[in-house]
Amino acid sequence: MAGKIRLRLVTLNRLLLDDEVDEVTGPGALGEFGVLALHISFLTLLEPGEMSYKRGGERTHLAISGGYAEVVGDVMTVLASAAEFSGEIDVERARRAKERAEKNLGELSREEKQAVAAEAALRRALVRLQVAGKEARK
Repeated sequence: MAGKIRLRLVTLNRLLLDDEVDEVTGPGALGEFGVLALHISFLTLLEPGEMSYKRGGERTHLAISGGYAEVVGDVMTVLASAAEFSGEIDVERARRAKERAEKNLGELSREEKQAVAAEAALRRALVRLQVAGKEARK
């Protein structure tokens, strides 16, 4: 029988999750990564993207705005400025954020500092929309 890993996900506002899970996937700075029990110690920067974990036959999806992930022993700690479960995402709000970011990008040149912020806002909105439609799967 495979072991478990304790997943602790902390945002600026709350402890979102502290539970035993079978596996975790996340959006690392160098690409998507996976973590199982007995994983080697690991530290990575997280990009805005989709994080998921599996417990039993059920996979749960979250939108992560970026942050850090650390694995030490059988504990994975994720520190994120924001994270939302798929069912918590306000789709209309995410659509409006996407439209604002696209409008801002259209009005800025690539050299302007605001363009970097607009690109980041667009990426966060797109991730939220992607994750919003996902529910736990067996």
